[in-house]
Amino acid sequence: MSESSAEAVAAVASAATGVAGNWRKATGIAGAAIGVIAAGAAAGVAIERMTVGRGMRERARLALDSTGPYGSLRGTPGTAHADDGTELYYEVDDIEPDLAVTPKRRRLFGRKAPAPVTVVFSHGYCLNQDSWHFQRAALRGIVRTVHWDQRSHGRSARGVAQLEDGMPLTIDQLGRDLKAVIDAAVPEGPIVLVGHSMGGMTVMALADQYPDLIRDRVVATAFVGTSSGRLGEVNFGLPVAGVNAVRRILPGVLKALGQQAALVERGRRATADLFAGIIKRYSFASRDVDPAVARFAERMIEGTPIDVVAEFYPAFTDHDKTAALTHFRDMPVLVLAGIGDLVTPSEHSEAIADLLPDAELVLVPDAGHLVMLEHPEVVTDRLADLLTRAGAVPAGATVSGYGSTSSTAQRG
Repeated sequence: MSESSAEAVAAVASAATGVAGNWRKATGIAGAAIGVIAAGAAAGVAIERMTVGRGMRERARLALDSTGPYGSLRGTPGTAHADDGTELYYEVDDIEPDLAVTPKRRRLFGRKAPAPVTVVFSHGYCLNQDSWHFQRAALRGIVRTVHWDQRSHGRSARGVAQLEDGMPLTIDQLGRDLKAVIDAAVPEGPIVLVGHSMGGMTVMALADQYPDLIRDRVVATAFVGTSSGRLGEVNFGLPVAGVNAVRRILPGVLKALGQQAALVERGRRATADLFAGIIKRYSFASRDVDPAVARFAERMIEGTPIDVVAEFYPAFTDHDKTAALTHFRDMPVLVLAGIGDLVTPSEHSEAIADLLPDAELVLVPDAGHLVMLEHPEVVTDRLADLLTRAGAVPAGATVSGYGSTSSTAQRG
């Protein structure tokens, strides 16, 4: 999901995995410290349980899983290989040969004939390429797009260096992974890079290691709900005592949970209601999120194994790519964030925009970390404008208003 899902998983696991002597003691300590995170969600769940039976809630989840259209879009599959041999899965959506202009779609105006551009979408922590469902649907057939799963996420393989060699995961490694995907899926032509949360950090790591690629081929970039550094200072909306407890023990707790993956996964299933409440708190800010969208986000996060959550978490504290932002100065840049984001607060996006004075800064009210799912129309609209400014949209092309929002974005 986000850099908060580690706390969510730890809270849930600590409540559910105390089934063996020593393990009970360890998770009990973890639950006491990290339980602050779950308090609000747990209260909501307790109230819900007074009025809705567990069986009914389970049937509702199954119904949403079977009928929800989210995450159903598929493209032409491909595989890239990272420098350590990890297989990285991606899909390509190509441009339709004849673009039909329909009256129900909003026109994208551009004066110059655009070059053939490929838009590469990078997803966030504990998500997968389907997190861009709304934007993918809106842009499909209009511009060539590549959607890929980061290592150990989605349909990509587990990181070889981590699984076999015990190497720590780094954001720099993710930047090299993105380079491998570009080499395989976009060997030539201009590129627009779009990254959410960890995906935005991946884009920064790419620029840090391959500045020539950015200079020669990247024509525009979008940073959505991300950060260039100082993530260790984020308080996740917690009181000081809770933040200090989380920072002090969470890395060790996650490591321990990762070593008991099978046990923890059973615990996650057993405490699905609490887990869903935590996910919603740290993913969305508005009260009227479509239940099918909330369940879609929950399903993506549930699909990320606890040992992967533990493997990736330490990399965020070390992340600092502020200097790499200079490589994006001479191109159109969109910086967008939800004002209610508790994971990568909007102040981090403002800091990025301060270093890129020509960037468009968009702050979305009533929006949390998964702003592209919560208010998809706002994100799609600003991406469409970015593509127009970059000359990425074919003449006469239009983009649908796929998805809806009840809020209006504020221009920074």
